[in-house]
Amino acid sequence: MKSSTESASSDSLELIASRLAELGHPTRLALFKYLVKAGTKGAPVGEVQQVLAIPGSTLSHHIGKMVKVGLLKQQRESRTLYCIPQFDALLEVVNFLQDECCINECC
Repeated sequence: MKSSTESASSDSLELIASRLAELGHPTRLALFKYLVKAGTKGAPVGEVQQVLAIPGSTLSHHIGKMVKVGLLKQQRESRTLYCIPQFDALLEVVNFLQDECCINECC
């Protein structure tokens, strides 16, 4: 039986893996990179669609996958729907990859 620490670690590993999997798709990576450039307020979906030349239904599919793993959130302001990158989620991925950097390196 797994301890609560092992379970939390396993859950964390699964979450990081799912985020990396979503970012592993070229369209989603381009989408996320564009939104990171847009900053903490994100960008309107229509703008993203136009700039990245992605059909609406395809864009919606990719956004949905990224929302599911916590990389993006959507927020409506009046008639405009914004996609907002979740920088905390991005930092969790980066920190996971770096947290044990070089610990097995011989002196």
